[in-house]
Amino acid sequence: MITVAALYHFTRLADPAALIPPLRALAEAEGVRGTLLLAPEGVNGTIAGSRAGIDAVLAHLQTLCPGLEWTESHAETLPFKRLKVRLKREIVTMGQPDVDPLARVGHYVAPQDWNALISDPDVAVIDTRNAYETAIGTFQGAIDPGTASFRDFPAWWQQNRERFTGKRIAMFCTGGIRCEKSTNYLLGQGVPEVFHLKGGILKYLEEVPEAESRWQGECFVFDERVSVGHGLVPGGHTTCHACGDPLAGADRASPAYEPGVSCPRCIDRYSEADRARFRERQRQMSEAADRG
Repeated sequence: MITVAALYHFTRLADPAALIPPLRALAEAEGVRGTLLLAPEGVNGTIAGSRAGIDAVLAHLQTLCPGLEWTESHAETLPFKRLKVRLKREIVTMGQPDVDPLARVGHYVAPQDWNALISDPDVAVIDTRNAYETAIGTFQGAIDPGTASFRDFPAWWQQNRERFTGKRIAMFCTGGIRCEKSTNYLLGQGVPEVFHLKGGILKYLEEVPEAESRWQGECFVFDERVSVGHGLVPGGHTTCHACGDPLAGADRASPAYEPGVSCPRCIDRYSEADRARFRERQRQMSEAADRG
């Protein structure tokens, strides 16, 4: 069984570039795959490997980022093809230089207390994820900004802030990292009461029984499992390798679906020349898989 760890931690790293070579060497030696991003503001990533390998990498990261927390799930096979350890300006890109989660964030809400909060009619619940993520699952009654990337969230807020006058704001995302920045942003915009789900959707699906859950659908994850459900069990979605969007069974049954070439969401997005390139790519991938 493969262990998958989703992690992030905001902290001051004076020289994150210097931390990358030993971290990469350790992860490679332990057979760990996935993505780790380091920036002056901290670390973010999802990694997968054996229990011993994940423990070794997490122990090393804890020496760099004391207080690091993570969420674990499992997969039958490695959900990443390679290891990437990269230096970034931000560990999650919002593009707002004045946003600093280390200065202040919203009130953390434990998964067990989340249902009561979002049931309050005076609370507006905002999903801070992107449109392709919200399309396969979200909380009952949550507002979907319809953003293509997290960079778009501040502009959406400025266009819609009057809708939320007098409301308390509750926000959530996959693992919690985007809410660290978005709650800091809203506090800076003068919103007096801002809350966010501690540990994100993943922690909620791990800890809250399905019978009590207000989550609908599945949760998109950034690895080859594509989605997980309650108990963090792998879901039923796959990826369109043309556009990258998650696909449900109904999408794969559509006449517009051709593996690696098109799906109902992107059939009108690409030209026939594009699809010809995608077919050639898919052919080469299939041949490589057959060769092992």
